[in-house]
Amino acid sequence: MIGLRPDTGDCLVKFIVGFVLGLVAVPLGLYWYFAFGGAPVATAAAPMPFEKMLARKALHAVIEREMPRNVPIEGDEASFAAGAQVYRENCAVCHGLPSQPRTAVAMGMFPVPPALLDGKGVTDDPAGETYWKVENGIRLTGMPGFRESLSDTQMWQVSVLLAQAAKLPVSVKQSLAAPLAPAVSPAGGDPARP
Repeated sequence: MIGLRPDTGDCLVKFIVGFVLGLVAVPLGLYWYFAFGGAPVATAAAPMPFEKMLARKALHAVIEREMPRNVPIEGDEASFAAGAQVYRENCAVCHGLPSQPRTAVAMGMFPVPPALLDGKGVTDDPAGETYWKVENGIRLTGMPGFRESLSDTQMWQVSVLLAQAAKLPVSVKQSLAAPLAPAVSPAGGDPARP
């Protein structure tokens, strides 16, 4: 029978103790990091290590699994015009309008919301992927889910609009190019004053 060398048993015990301490120390360290304010929480703070990579991987995996594959509306001028109206009312404050400056809301967000109508935007994304984002929102980005506030048709209209943003009719491009009207407070007073 082959026996263990005396120092092998000590090494095994040390390994097991170290492993158990690691299993306890790492979660406690992470708890301490978050509970005592070590994690960045302000929109101007730098992201945590691996935050973007991990969030992006999780988002893409869920979208790939859950996004609708069939678009139930036509990509015609009427759908684009309706989508442009939905976009102006619900999306432009964060994602902007073509050739317009970013709004104060968009400048204060982290991560910075992408300009969906300038440059590439999401024109290379399938409409079903954009629909999933509009319907569900994206955690920890400021992107709300519109499932409770927009109809299914409206969510599809804006999704098809964005998927075809590089090929929109002139009339739709013109409606999107108009600046947003300044916000008016519910009482009708100056929106800058409380």
